Amino acid sequence: MKKIFTLFAFFLFVAIANAQQYPDSYTDGKYVTINGAKLYVVIVGKGDPLIIIPGGPGGTHIGYRDFDSLAKDNQIIYFDAFGRGKSDTAKDVKEYSLARDISDIEGLRVALHYDKINVLGHSYGGVVAQGYALQYPSHVSHLILANTFHSFIMWQKNDDNSNHEIETNYPEVWDSLMIIREAGAVSSDPAHQELYSKVPYGFLYAYNPENFLRRGAKPYPNPFNSKLYYQMVGKDGDFIVGSDIGNFDYRKELKNLKMPVLIYGGRYDRVAVPSMMVKYKEYCPQAQFMIFEKSGHNPQVEEPAKLFPVIEKFLHQ
Repeated sequence: MKKIFTLFAFFLFVAIANAQQYPDSYTDGKYVTINGAKLYVVIVGKGDPLIIIPGGPGGTHIGYRDFDSLAKDNQIIYFDAFGRGKSDTAKDVKEYSLARDISDIEGLRVALHYDKINVLGHSYGGVVAQGYALQYPSHVSHLILANTFHSFIMWQKNDDNSNHEIETNYPEVWDSLMIIREAGAVSSDPAHQELYSKVPYGFLYAYNPENFLRRGAKPYPNPFNSKLYYQMVGKDGDFIVGSDIGNFDYRKELKNLKMPVLIYGGRYDRVAVPSMMVKYKEYCPQAQFMIFEKSGHNPQVEEPAKLFPVIEKFLHQ
């Protein structure tokens, strides 16, 4: 989900107390070549590999270093996907696709010489994670789906709910938005994006917006690729989902997953909304399912003391 997601890299980056003993995202990564592109990878900790797939589409790994809390007995693999952050970008935006992102996870597994991997996908990253687990089930040990989407139907609900919240609570932004939309503007137009940026990140994404106040994080290269985003969600993707995001649907397949699955969301998530999250219980009944009561879209930031023990127990069951 794009709305004010460009702030994600700055607002969500929280330095944990012992961060100095872990590799630095800005300087300590390495490049691996996957499907002809160099992807930037940062590896933290020791143990069974856990690949963290960032959200967006278009976001980087920098906002996910909270998951360092799992690095005591897991090897955390952070990466910037193709077209994001410090990784290579495409010469033609048509190179960006959900299928490419799924394929790149398999390429990453092979390049890093893992047989099986644990996979955690957050938000759009969970869309990639589901696709990967369905296509490469023999290589997935545990699957974690965080604040994510099971179908284009759910992503459309994301759009509809977000816009309803903006219309209700930021009428001055909404009125301006309607004026330019009446004149033909769509989500991918700079003026349209500028109006969305006037809505604070925490309004749609947080239980407590103060959890996302900027904490002095320094700028990260290419923190959000808007061209990639609108290639994958459609040119008016903040109102009507199209392209890849307008077509994916895992609902019929999820019940066939054989690996352990953990699915969680946040009670105050206004994008991956609880009314649609709970439907995972129907589509993937074999999964462990949780809603975090004092979280929005990022329980790893708002309720880490509750979340990380759950993940640890799940990964080592």
